[in-house]
Amino acid sequence: MRNSLIAAACAGLTLLAPAAHAQPDVSAEEAREIAREAYIYAYPMVLMEVTRRASTNVVEPAGLTAPINQLAHAREFPDASFTIVVRPNADTLYSALTFDVSKEPLVFSVPDSGGRYFLLPFLDYWTDVFTVPGKRTTGTAAQTFAIVGPGWRGRLPRGVERYDSPTASGLLIGRTQTNGKADYEAVREFQDGIKIVPLSAYGKPFTPPKGKVRPDQDMSPPPDQVDKMDAATFFAMFAELMKQNPPHANDYPILDRMKRIGITPGKAYSVASQPQDVQDALSAAPPSALKDIKEAWRKAGVLANGWRTNLTAIGTYGTDYLHRAGVAYGGLGANVPDDAVYPTAFADADGQPFDSGKRYVLHFNKDQIPPARAFWSLTMYDERQLFTANPIDRYAIGDRDRLTFNSDGSLDLYIQRESPGKEKESNWLPAPASGSFTMNLRLYWPKAEVLNGSWAPPPVKKVN
Repeated sequence: MRNSLIAAACAGLTLLAPAAHAQPDVSAEEAREIAREAYIYAYPMVLMEVTRRASTNVVEPAGLTAPINQLAHAREFPDASFTIVVRPNADTLYSALTFDVSKEPLVFSVPDSGGRYFLLPFLDYWTDVFTVPGKRTTGTAAQTFAIVGPGWRGRLPRGVERYDSPTASGLLIGRTQTNGKADYEAVREFQDGIKIVPLSAYGKPFTPPKGKVRPDQDMSPPPDQVDKMDAATFFAMFAELMKQNPPHANDYPILDRMKRIGITPGKAYSVASQPQDVQDALSAAPPSALKDIKEAWRKAGVLANGWRTNLTAIGTYGTDYLHRAGVAYGGLGANVPDDAVYPTAFADADGQPFDSGKRYVLHFNKDQIPPARAFWSLTMYDERQLFTANPIDRYAIGDRDRLTFNSDGSLDLYIQRESPGKEKESNWLPAPASGSFTMNLRLYWPKAEVLNGSWAPPPVKKVN
């Protein structure tokens, strides 16, 4: 056998692992259960791949798109035309990178931020955050570190901190505090100081290679692309991705379950080659699982005053696969709670979904102002979970805006389609022109009372 393998290699052949097949003892009912579980487990990785394909479909960095292993920077806040990532923010300028460290590590050199708040969260291909260099964790002095792929056994240069990525591919969605448009120039200078090179080029002149544009690449929002995938495409893609992006160490139970319908890490997978009961189960999985994933996003966290807040299992998820998939769907790139907390409002104080044809007010008593060490904001999203055009091009409002406080130190934010009047426009967050909407509070580097649950946002009240 050994000689035949050598002969094949010498002949230039590529030996592929055989496609996996379902076990004969799985019942139709259990196959349906496992297929649904497998879809939920796989969803974040498939969404990451779709996002990678869209965000790297360029020749050179442009906006938040860039070739693999090249850093892209947002030079200004996103607007209503931005669709790459759902629920974007208008508080920070993003720095984005799709990395591939399957061949060698990437070395990052980050300049001194001069005390400015920033964070560089790295997500593996399962969407778990595995390291977050930044002001809260490593400080704001200049620093150099490397992202290392699974199984790499080399040595890094002296002074280069090592971070091991659980998967060969992943995503960085960095954020740098930006205090309005007047702050753009200073933030851009910091962004330009961040340098990335493969380890083999560290300390040497390096010119990043040009990317390749795929004209037929679907550039619609990634969650919409996954929604449209049939089971055969979805599960075949998932199987291919697992070849270089291994499961986590605590995933053995779900892996054993998936083997019963033929899905095995490292092996190709074909729905059409499975028994009919398994084919039927896999075909039924997407609509059923997607309904659960979207509902999990809507019901994630603890509900208080109409706001849902995740204080656990966000950013890192353990084996809570449904919650992980829900967060990927609704907020791909979410930070761990120590870095940011995102209370989400889907309905008003009466439990009614927000309607852009109505008027609302969010009132903070003086002692209710969001407690954050860095900053806070309130952001508006339309039915697509994206920004929507409005008369004043304002998508978020927060503590770095020129807010007007009441005489007792309390604060009112006006949420409605039309202007609340010139004297109140400083505190106006415009609603969409039509349809429903949702909102996120963002508290960066939240204080202890947020993390322990003793503080909660007040309810959003409808104005009669």
